[in-house]
Amino acid sequence: MHILSVVMLWSLLLVSSALAQTRSIADLANYRGADREEVLKAGAKKEGKLVWYTSLTAHRDIANVFEAKYPGIKVETYRAGSTDLTRRILSEAQARRNLADLVETTPPTLMVMRENKLLLPYFSPYLVKYRADAKEEAGKDTVLWATDRESIISLGYNKNIVGAADVPKSFADLVNPKHKGKLGVSGDSTGVRFLGAVIQAKGEEFVKQLAPLEMKMHMISGGAIHELMATGEMPMSVSIFRNHVLAGQAKGAPTEWVPLDLNATNAGGVALPAASNNPHAALLLADFLLSPEGQKIFEEKFRFATSTKDYGFKRWYPEKGKTIEQYEKSDDRWKKLLREITRK
Repeated sequence: MHILSVVMLWSLLLVSSALAQTRSIADLANYRGADREEVLKAGAKKEGKLVWYTSLTAHRDIANVFEAKYPGIKVETYRAGSTDLTRRILSEAQARRNLADLVETTPPTLMVMRENKLLLPYFSPYLVKYRADAKEEAGKDTVLWATDRESIISLGYNKNIVGAADVPKSFADLVNPKHKGKLGVSGDSTGVRFLGAVIQAKGEEFVKQLAPLEMKMHMISGGAIHELMATGEMPMSVSIFRNHVLAGQAKGAPTEWVPLDLNATNAGGVALPAASNNPHAALLLADFLLSPEGQKIFEEKFRFATSTKDYGFKRWYPEKGKTIEQYEKSDDRWKKLLREITRK
């Protein structure tokens, strides 16, 4: 019986290996067999590596865990901001020199890839755990991308300066005149997306009520805004990332984060390029990022939110359901309004 079991297992591995060699990328991306992980591992070990394009700062930490889990599969990472990543991907596509096997980045880049038909729909057994708005569905339980990490924007405050009883808990609380001159906002996309959430929840007319607060705009990132708040240079800000506060608290920062009516979310999504050169390894990494194990790393080590959990407040993806052109028009409008209601 032992010998028979060994023979049967060896036969299964041989069949899986043969399938891994003959299956097209599209078929492989849609593969749902019980031996999916074995098929991907066998193919990935033959490929030996994958090239991962991402805007994730902690990319190497995650790649190291993946490499330890799957010995013999190397992850070559290229990390850049969304704009630079988009430019590189489009340039490579135009030259027909596609290098990225897997892409993990924010929706604007993924939307450009979608509209240029540079993505391939894929299946993952973990997709069923993800909210509908966290997936760019492509039909038949496949996606063009799925959100593996969330940085949620809302109000933050310094606990040494602002008492808990005085902290706004809603957009209606926020416009109370007592908050005049106490609020800061990032002039980059963080503040712009916050304003988009206000408009989405309360309408554009409500935005006029924010003007008397004399929010001070700082042309720095949301992360830098949190640092100013932590040092006491501003009492409160409406452009604070939840994960920055959680990471800061672990280091002793006196800051707190409060969800409001609707909370704009910066998302990172996992996508499979249509021209992936190492699709087995790419899909194996995609499954890892979307798995409970990968999500635990994102949530516990890097303090991102996960799309598989309900935290008790409403999250909103500003790009969801829009084309690039539609989103850029909205973004331009929000920027204009933000300038109008703030002071420099």
